[in-house]
Amino acid sequence: MSRRRRSVMSDEFKYELAKDLGFADTVKREGWGGIRTKDAGNMVKRAIQIAEKSMSQQPNQR
Repeated sequence: MSRRRRSVMSDEFKYELAKDLGFADTVKREGWGGIRTKDAGNMVKRAIQIAEKSMSQQPNQR
């Protein structure tokens, strides 16, 4: 039985990150499986930075 993981990031957001990080051409040519592990790690790191920045700009909800 094969399980499919649910993605936390939308495909559009992932592609924007790939463009920003310079490997969108690889994604176009080979799909997400064609990117290097280092690129995937950098993508996650950048997504976390964006999320942290977004959270710090929101008013405190306490």
